[in-house]
Amino acid sequence: MDVSLAYFIQQVFSNPALAITTLLTLGVIFVNGWTDAPNAIATCVTTRCMRVRSAVIMAAIFNFLGVFLMTQFNASVASTISNMVDFGGDTHAALIALCAALFSIVVYSVGASLLGIPTSESHSLIAGLSGAAIAIQGGIAGINMGEWVKVLYGLVASLVIGFGMGWLVCKIVTLVCAGFDRRRTNGFFTYAQIVGAAANSFMHGAQDGQKFIGVLFLGMAFCNGQPSVAGVVIPVWLMILCSTIMGVGTSVGGEKIIKSVGMDMVKLERYQGFSADLSSALCLLFMTMFGIPVSTTHTKTSAIMGVGAVRRLSAINFGVVRDMMLTWVFTFPGCGLISFVMAKLFMFVF
Repeated sequence: MDVSLAYFIQQVFSNPALAITTLLTLGVIFVNGWTDAPNAIATCVTTRCMRVRSAVIMAAIFNFLGVFLMTQFNASVASTISNMVDFGGDTHAALIALCAALFSIVVYSVGASLLGIPTSESHSLIAGLSGAAIAIQGGIAGINMGEWVKVLYGLVASLVIGFGMGWLVCKIVTLVCAGFDRRRTNGFFTYAQIVGAAANSFMHGAQDGQKFIGVLFLGMAFCNGQPSVAGVVIPVWLMILCSTIMGVGTSVGGEKIIKSVGMDMVKLERYQGFSADLSSALCLLFMTMFGIPVSTTHTKTSAIMGVGAVRRLSAINFGVVRDMMLTWVFTFPGCGLISFVMAKLFMFVF
């Protein structure tokens, strides 16, 4: 299988389906860097450890490094996304179905936004790929349950482990620092939270960047006449391309998002912000190492709720939990159904 940059560029200009797939994927990566990546540094800004612009620049750099470095070290999340569906042996039809899946993600995200339905780009991607695979295979034979079950693990883990880690880390920090002078600990946690925010940005890139690398890699395989990417190494230029787009997205649009997120988030002290950042970064690292795709936003939000629960259970914002549940209820069947219909339509037209 030819995975060189020169061959990819040639195929993009000669194959309209691959060109559309590439544009849509890079567009979603850009939007992800713009709207999702800033959540990784929201607590750092909220607790006034960093100025907004400085935090956005740091997030852009570490998102880039997360995609690029982590994919070279461990690309298991990208492999899970690439192998969770089977588009069959007709690679031309498979590429059209993949294009339809990405198009359906855009349609669903726009529609859900207009209707006020909470969305997750990670879950939309998974649902879109699954719907297209079912359409082209004519049944659930297009779903690789061995890989898809990791998605189910991720749904539970993003809540349970994120919340549990947030509670545990904050509890330990509270006990260790109980007798310390507050002014000194604030100085320490100012720098510690900056490190935690950088780690969160790094792991956001590692998780979300890998998901879309897996999609583009799958499209490249179809253009090479390969029905899967099993055993093929992801090229470095693809990692650089996706990480650069995500970093640019964060630097361009992150500042406005951070300001709105910062105002809406629960008020945290610096030690709490550090606890939330550290616990969510550790949770994301664990999931990434085992190739389990999760929502980075859900993981971070769960960690914040765990931190708040150290003081009192009433600090848990059950409205946020409800939105997470609604995301699952609507996104998987909703986006999956749209993808199924779009894949059937695209295959009929093209």
